[in-house]
Amino acid sequence: MRDIAVFSGSAHPRLAEEVCAHLGVPLSPTRVSRFANDCLEVQLQANCRERDVFLIQPLVKPVQEHLVELLLMCDAARGASAARITVVMPHYSYARSDKKDAPRISLGGRLVADLLVAAGASRVLAMTLHAPQVHGFFSVPVDHLHALRELAAHFSRYDLSRTTVVSPDLGNAKEAAAFARLIGAQVAAGAKQRFADDRVSISSVIGEAAGRDVIVLDDEIAKGSTVLELLDKLRELGPRSIRVACTHGLFAAGALKRLSEQPDVLEIVCTNTVPVPLDDHPEKLRVLSIAPALAEAVRRIHNGESVSALFEEPKNE
Repeated sequence: MRDIAVFSGSAHPRLAEEVCAHLGVPLSPTRVSRFANDCLEVQLQANCRERDVFLIQPLVKPVQEHLVELLLMCDAARGASAARITVVMPHYSYARSDKKDAPRISLGGRLVADLLVAAGASRVLAMTLHAPQVHGFFSVPVDHLHALRELAAHFSRYDLSRTTVVSPDLGNAKEAAAFARLIGAQVAAGAKQRFADDRVSISSVIGEAAGRDVIVLDDEIAKGSTVLELLDKLRELGPRSIRVACTHGLFAAGALKRLSEQPDVLEIVCTNTVPVPLDDHPEKLRVLSIAPALAEAVRRIHNGESVSALFEEPKNE
């Protein structure tokens, strides 16, 4: 591909390498250094002048470090006369700060979107935002992909004739319903109330789960408190089997260990939008690659082709 330059920050270089391999282009080098006063400095070590520049960087722990690194990458590309700067952000962690649900609270999702545009981003390519309205926080075009096809391809190996896709809450029910239609399953949702970041209560499950093969689907799993609470409620209904799936497998504070230790959870499936530690992987974990989807979206953006086929809600063939 001509006139394209792909750079990666330090958040997830392995994913950037996979994307470049599918595109058939080299991953251009980036130098990240730190001054004595702890400030970061970023240098893009390839020509950007009048080129279509793609910066791959999910916002993962340490989020603030990786955010500033991404802002500096945008500024460096703009200063180097890039023709266009596309931020490829497989995980936008600040998307969770999407509403004013308490007095004098910041809307981090909108603020960070403004920062990226101010730094020079011409457009954004994101994967499974926490809420649809976050798309509107950006004043530049956003292509919003999802990982439902990758997840569906994985689960299609099983007998899905008695399967129910269960969303932990009503907020994620639309995505769960789209996934259920894709695999020909029923859908259910938990009635969730959140008291703190890691404390939730699920009073009931709306839908049929008794005697069925359940796939718990969420957009991300951080501490896993919501999924664990839902599993307790599902056990009261007596499902035939339980599997857990998500797009962003953050697995903070030992969540992966706690989930894998649940004897009735047969499998935990996530994608590689964020780096999943390679050491101490439980046997139940399956990590699916979204690099082909990201690479195809990058190719279409670069060629001026429609990206809608990659992010429109899937329909039954």
